Amino acid sequence: MTVTVPRWAAEAATALPYPLLFATVSGAHLYGFASVDSDLDLRAAHLLPAAEVVGLRTGPETLQHDGVRDGVELDVVSHDLLKFARLLNSRNGYVLEQLLSPLVVVTTPVHEQLIALAPGLITRHHAHHYLGFAATQERLHARTGELKPALYTLRVLLTGIHLMRTGRLETDLGVLGGRLDYVPDLIAAKREAEHGPLPDGVAQRLAADVPALRAELERAREESALPDHADPGAVAELHDLVVRTRLG
Repeated sequence: MTVTVPRWAAEAATALPYPLLFATVSGAHLYGFASVDSDLDLRAAHLLPAAEVVGLRTGPETLQHDGVRDGVELDVVSHDLLKFARLLNSRNGYVLEQLLSPLVVVTTPVHEQLIALAPGLITRHHAHHYLGFAATQERLHARTGELKPALYTLRVLLTGIHLMRTGRLETDLGVLGGRLDYVPDLIAAKREAEHGPLPDGVAQRLAADVPALRAELERAREESALPDHADPGAVAELHDLVVRTRLG
């Protein structure tokens, strides 16, 4: 997958009112099925000054900004480092994907240190995130009949299976979906229209494949070599990183 990130993406991210530790691209661009009219989803971590964490007047744990630039809808969401670290240590696949996204628009040494700690924070219980997210997208597809939530359902289940079996994160449906011969056609259809309908003849295959993939993810979770709990050493290093960064 070749993804073109607008030159102004870093500028859009750093327009937030606190220093950024990283900003990456998430959403359909990361998942391998961005359409010609997809939003640009930027996800980030920022650093509140110590006074806005320990004082009476605390700063925002989460910042959000949206708008339109050069005809592209933009959605920027950033968590303060402490909140991000808590989420990262709570089997949250979403923030794990943000951290490890290869589509980086802003980076720092703290970002690099967070990436290095990530493998020690992955557990078999990350499967719960992917099972829950898939169920939400499956319900959305059932209600709307749109292609987009169907693609999200497949992507989420396949990412979870891959993570449970290998311990490595892969989010690109174009890479994950080779076992399903109709996935390239779905991706091609999605690239033409963000909210297009499901192509003819695919609904029956999805009706069989999605439950099978869900069951496979549940089996992969039970059989996974991943631990039940994050490595205590990695959690301790994450704590130290938050403290050093805040006080430094």
